[in-house]
Amino acid sequence: MDKQEMVEQAKQMMGLFLTEAKQYIEASFEKKLQIETKSNRNDLVTEVDQYIESLFTRYVKQYFPTHRIFGEEKAEHQVESLDGAIWIIDPIDGTLNFVEQKRDFAISVALYLDGVGEYGIVYDVAKDDLYIGEKGRGATLNGQPIQKVSQERGVANSLLIANLSAVKLYPKLEEAIRVSRGLRLYGAASLEFMAVATGRVGAYLAANLAPWDVAASKIIAEELGCVVSRLSGEEIDMLHKGTSIVALPKVYLELRNSYLQK
Repeated sequence: MDKQEMVEQAKQMMGLFLTEAKQYIEASFEKKLQIETKSNRNDLVTEVDQYIESLFTRYVKQYFPTHRIFGEEKAEHQVESLDGAIWIIDPIDGTLNFVEQKRDFAISVALYLDGVGEYGIVYDVAKDDLYIGEKGRGATLNGQPIQKVSQERGVANSLLIANLSAVKLYPKLEEAIRVSRGLRLYGAASLEFMAVATGRVGAYLAANLAPWDVAASKIIAEELGCVVSRLSGEEIDMLHKGTSIVALPKVYLELRNSYLQK
């Protein structure tokens, strides 16, 4: 199976998976959730997160039995290299939003081949908005092409998203926020990436995102002309957690040159 055949088969699988996942998630809104904490009281996991990752695993084993899975919720879904075909999944990105608000959360899935992101989806379940990116083929929202982002818009004419930990790492970001049109926070990294990728926001800066937080979003954002890196300017390593920035090109340069200095 060549790469394009694999992506086409992945699309077929993803359609079936997302339909079933959406039905399960919507049904869960009427039930009392089993909620556990992980690293802190706001880092949550529910049986829905775990079920969606298990459901995805069943689909991958059916369609791509030799592929590996790198996921947030299951210990067996950890990898030490990106060799071959790997699916990177966050079954519920924004679990706290899911628990408290039943909105502003997403399913995020990406296919990487030998370390290169080839296909990624971010599905905003509550809004039924499906973002898809294919390497070299652009990105779509609900089947319609998304326009590439502005090359000319800078910080002064943009909203910014920056979590408090990023501002603590780079205090000059407080000045960037003052210069900008204002600060916004959504609480789900994949949707914050999509806010930048669709040009609604100039940049999103975070201090500690995991590979599954950014794997799919990075593919989509880069297809639309955004710049994605660590806050230091280094490339993102899809095996480890770290800082992240996604930004419009001019916003990225202004932030890196003037505000991302300690």
